[in-house]
Amino acid sequence: MADAEYAGDVSSREAWEVLNSDPGAVLVDVRTDAEWAYVGLPDLSTIEKTLLLVPWQTFPNMQINRNFAEEITAKGVRPEQTVFLICRSGQRSRHAAMALCTAGYGQCFNVSDGFEGGHDPERHRGTVEGWKAAGLPWTQG
Repeated sequence: MADAEYAGDVSSREAWEVLNSDPGAVLVDVRTDAEWAYVGLPDLSTIEKTLLLVPWQTFPNMQINRNFAEEITAKGVRPEQTVFLICRSGQRSRHAAMALCTAGYGQCFNVSDGFEGGHDPERHRGTVEGWKAAGLPWTQG
């Protein structure tokens, strides 16, 4: 699929600003259950929003979640809402954004720097770019 098939890429900071100012905007974390449990999650509580958790791929076999769009709809997200999708580094969330647009959602944005971003020189994530590195609220539990 071509890049034009979704609304575009934004940074985690840009997503946060829109989430903070647009009451209808939502953030969907498309990582796996294991990542949510062990790596952490964006925390939207300070802006009185709930993070939506819908995996794009299922752990441990990493098969595409064929019910992804239906699960988004079941969470109450409407096609006219602004939807930000985030994963570890912006790859899975890009594919998820394209799939949602194909399913009729019009404003799907990929958080291109992800929750942890790319690797630093020591091959660690979360220190160079992404939600965590930007100093945005997050929790681990």
